[in-house]
Amino acid sequence: MFFFKKLVAPFLMPVPFCLALLVAGLLLLWLRRRERAGKYLATAGALLLVLFGYGIGTNRLLAGLERSYQPVADAAPLAGRVRWVVVLGGGSSSDQSLPEGARLTEASLARLVEGVRLQRQLPGSRLLLSGGSVFGSDPDAGTMRALAVALGVDPASLVLDTASPDTETQAEVVRAQLGAEEFLLVTSASHMHRSVALFRKAGTNPLPAPTHFLAQRGGGLAPGDFFPGSGGLRRAETVAYEYLGLAWAKVRGRV
Repeated sequence: MFFFKKLVAPFLMPVPFCLALLVAGLLLLWLRRRERAGKYLATAGALLLVLFGYGIGTNRLLAGLERSYQPVADAAPLAGRVRWVVVLGGGSSSDQSLPEGARLTEASLARLVEGVRLQRQLPGSRLLLSGGSVFGSDPDAGTMRALAVALGVDPASLVLDTASPDTETQAEVVRAQLGAEEFLLVTSASHMHRSVALFRKAGTNPLPAPTHFLAQRGGGLAPGDFFPGSGGLRRAETVAYEYLGLAWAKVRGRV
């Protein structure tokens, strides 16, 4: 089931979906009796690609996901009550020629930094770094641990989950480790809504601590805002990934 999910989901992402419409439309344009259908498909693919590139519609959806929970600016009031900070991995590279910080994806790096920040505000607390190997890559948890130690985190305060390939499995591992004990859950803001739902369904008690916000407020218009770009496509992909993940979890009764 895990491999089916990972293989099918990419085909439903904005760029592959738009390109599929464009290619199908172009192929039909070469068939005289299918020219009208080809024009419709190619036009739809091109328009969707432009809309996604500008972030029209998807920016609002992404902001809605990311603002489901507010970031934890100060964890000090939780000292003595919360003993664990759980950080979910968001991908890493297996290129051993690079230092740990360069091998973590942007999401993993942001999550780890936030986890370390919060753990330092909670004396005596421990970091549970979660993220296993996916399709042969090094476990996210191992790479995050190496960077955390390099940043001065006491190795004795680190616990690893190197087996979990996805959020659903991570929730089960945390339940086995912490039971119903409260803990700070650190992941990307866009991923937090689904993560909290899965963790609570698993019987755990997470306190959301989102980070890595992609839809940020403020700032004026820049020249690049007048053109579609990879940033808009990236945000559209994040929205599609999270809503597909939520739909899949609901179909299976996991949230």
